[in-house]
Amino acid sequence: MEQPIDLSPSAAKRVATIAAKQGRDAALRLAVEGGGCSGFQYRFDLAGEIEGDDIVVERDGVKLVVDSVSLDLVRGSIVDFVESLGGASFQVSNPNAAAGCGCGSSFSI
Repeated sequence: MEQPIDLSPSAAKRVATIAAKQGRDAALRLAVEGGGCSGFQYRFDLAGEIEGDDIVVERDGVKLVVDSVSLDLVRGSIVDFVESLGGASFQVSNPNAAAGCGCGSSFSI
């Protein structure tokens, strides 16, 4: 069965590192909120609780948690961790986004 969203190996490794430093479970929550320069923005946080309607996918022992409403906007996406001259950040390769902003943290449908 194909996963509705995926976590890259580099993102899984980064989440595991952050979670270990904070003494928390290796679970990254991705949420989509209104706002940002393109209409919607991504929000990342370590997942505290996993709710009943959350979708959970796993890679290398690390969980990616997405609520059902956000999943409709990011279905088919890959969450990656990218390091570049501009800094290091989690990024979403979202096939549903019609447009995005230069910083990669917001998008429109």
